[in-house]
Amino acid sequence: MKNYGFRLVNVFAETTLSGNPLCVFEDARGLSTEQMQALALQFNLSETTFVFPARDGSADAFVRIFAPGYEMRFAGHPTLGTAYVVSSLSEAATGPIGGAHGSKVTLEFLAGLVPVRSEGARWTLQAPTSGAPKVSMASVTREQMAANFGLSAEELAGEPEWVDTGTDQLLIPVKHPDSVRAAKVRGDLLDTWPLSSIHRKTAYLFAFEPNDPLQVFARYFFTTSGGTVSEDPGTGSACANLGAWILHHGVPGNVSSSSLTFPMQWAISQGEQTGRACKLTLTINSDRQIFVGGRVVELARGVLVL
Repeated sequence: MKNYGFRLVNVFAETTLSGNPLCVFEDARGLSTEQMQALALQFNLSETTFVFPARDGSADAFVRIFAPGYEMRFAGHPTLGTAYVVSSLSEAATGPIGGAHGSKVTLEFLAGLVPVRSEGARWTLQAPTSGAPKVSMASVTREQMAANFGLSAEELAGEPEWVDTGTDQLLIPVKHPDSVRAAKVRGDLLDTWPLSSIHRKTAYLFAFEPNDPLQVFARYFFTTSGGTVSEDPGTGSACANLGAWILHHGVPGNVSSSSLTFPMQWAISQGEQTGRACKLTLTINSDRQIFVGGRVVELARGVLVL
């Protein structure tokens, strides 16, 4: 029998009980892949992370991310929540990590190295991508994807596209935030919803606020391992993909990306319909690098005996 310490944190949280929940196992040495997958199912959060010693000398820790039904190469809110925990472990000189210095942490994922920094309770990651944005057309029409959410094709602001800054997701631009709020998944049309590279159906619906294009309202839907559709309250990886979408397409008002002057920052609101309000920041710097940030609030600590 061995004790495994874990923490529950809320990411992109503006209050203690808002944001996207995450469980972080502080020292996962000794756990098998099967055990980690079983623990992710046990906690049944959107993701659970497991901290190991870094394999890459430039990282502070190696992190594995599990949803209840599968392992993930990268995800946004697990990165920020785990960086918070790794930083506090470093300050306490405990756990499997070493070399982290408070406000700066580099985490190693299956998708690569992700630097994370903090300013107070707000943590910001740099998306694990470089070069031109990875954007490709989806094998589904605008009409088909709009119908999946009870919307008309005229309510969309563009074609559904796959975007990948660490994990590929289907992005659907919508003309007005009210249409995003009104979206409802139609289960009878799920067969027309294309699969991601990890055989999951995802959809990130977003709309720029008409009176303030630096404000975005978004919702993220995905299918679980059981085939049902869930809504995520705060999705950092999709927010990063929105950054790549902006670099590829520009912003409303027919302003192309080449006409934009970076750095620029957007405020993204998500989670309204889930009862877990989330506030994310999306920044594109002068080098056209993508950053996603939000507050991390620690909720609880515990020990699991296995």
